[in-house]
Amino acid sequence: MMARPLYRLRLFCVSLLIAFLGALSPAHAKRTSKDSGSSTVVIDAGHGGHDRGGIPGQRIAEKDVALDVAQRLKRVLAASGYRVVMTRDSDVFIPLGTRVAIANSYSNAVFVSIHFNSAKRSGAGGIETYFYSRDSLPLASAVHYFVAGGAPSSNRNVRRRGYFVLRRTNIPAVLVECGFLTNPTEAAYAQTASYRQKLAEEIAAGLRGRNYVGGALTTTRVATGESIPLQPYIDQTKVAKSERHRSKRSHKKSARRKKKSSKPAGSEAKASSKDQEG
Repeated sequence: MMARPLYRLRLFCVSLLIAFLGALSPAHAKRTSKDSGSSTVVIDAGHGGHDRGGIPGQRIAEKDVALDVAQRLKRVLAASGYRVVMTRDSDVFIPLGTRVAIANSYSNAVFVSIHFNSAKRSGAGGIETYFYSRDSLPLASAVHYFVAGGAPSSNRNVRRRGYFVLRRTNIPAVLVECGFLTNPTEAAYAQTASYRQKLAEEIAAGLRGRNYVGGALTTTRVATGESIPLQPYIDQTKVAKSERHRSKRSHKKSARRKKKSSKPAGSEAKASSKDQEG
């Protein structure tokens, strides 16, 4: 006689458990979908159109290799389930303000701008990652951790600087300098499809790993999903301000010299306030 009530009690408990799990499943499914990489990434290929990037006389156009890496990154992220938005997907010029407006139209996104560096000294080389907002440091740390760790070039560290596309964006934003096109060795790397694909995959690894940043610095690279160290950075925002102050002082001195001179003034170079990205 006791078996039947006990059976009913067990059946009742099982029913409650099923109902409880059923109530939890939508929330669990939502978390799983979010964690699987359904967020939005805005990819910005530097320069474009009439803006080749780099320095005068540079043989390799920065705009071309930056776009190629950006398109490869788009494919890698799309295959992982990310929604990808490109500020440009062809050889066209997009003003910096438009790039920022595109980024800011996606409130739950992250922004990554892809560039290659250049210098008058051919020996200059290495990987740099820039950020501006403090909220962007984890993203910069993760991207730099993988790109600098996976590239054969030297590590030039994470740097804080007020580039227009970093200063004006309302979402986490970074700018990656993927090597120097004026360095013969790094330029040779950049011209190979396999290396550009490698860069895209390392940037994607950093984007996927941005939520795992934290812990002490280590000397070994770890897989995404484990702790990625928060990178130390060089703050160049103060340097940029001091450079502007020096420029203003030099301009004032030059103006005073011209007033004292009785010779007719020659042609003057026009100063531009346009923000220039790497």
